Amino acid sequence: MKKQWICALALAAALNFSTAEATYTPPKVPEDIYEWVQSSERMNYFFNKQEMSYGVDAKGHVDLETLVVPVIKTYDHVQIEDVRMKRSWRMESTDALTDLAGEANYLTINIPRGVVTVDAVDLIDSKFWTVEHAEPKKEVVIADLTEKSRDGIFYRAILAYEKDHRRDILSHTKGTLTEEEQEKFEKEEKHHEKEMKKRKEKEEREKKEKE
Repeated sequence: MKKQWICALALAAALNFSTAEATYTPPKVPEDIYEWVQSSERMNYFFNKQEMSYGVDAKGHVDLETLVVPVIKTYDHVQIEDVRMKRSWRMESTDALTDLAGEANYLTINIPRGVVTVDAVDLIDSKFWTVEHAEPKKEVVIADLTEKSRDGIFYRAILAYEKDHRRDILSHTKGTLTEEEQEKFEKEEKHHEKEMKKRKEKEEREKKEKE
């Protein structure tokens, strides 16, 4: 089934490709929906901060140890051509990739274990519609990735965001916390808020010292 990764009201795709000059501008990703993390030589990395949520079990209880995250990686023209070329080498059709612009993934992260499961990978066009779908169910251990690893940087940034935005993420989650988990959550959040305040005060002091 063909699906779109960005709601119709937020569409702001811009694709400018010139064969002669090989100039290309990746689609514009709405900043109110997606958080930019980094850009490499081949792609730009974003995660969906509006749809990021915690896992929910069969009984509708929220699992605060599981994070579900839709992400988007927009390609540059070199990466696009690389994908098409590899398809051609394997004698596979490239008909669906005429307007290829990147990929969208669904990630499930086990927070305590630091394990990322890539549940789905969709190749997307310049309007963020899915042109090809795959479900690799690939597992990645974040601790095994180096500090310079692009995926490692990306996954660690997502976890850092989760740590500072737990209430927002919980509000996006279609489930309920047990009374015990709710009490634990509130206790942890109060402690984290105090730590964040201390961190902010320290940063402000260091900034003043440098001035």
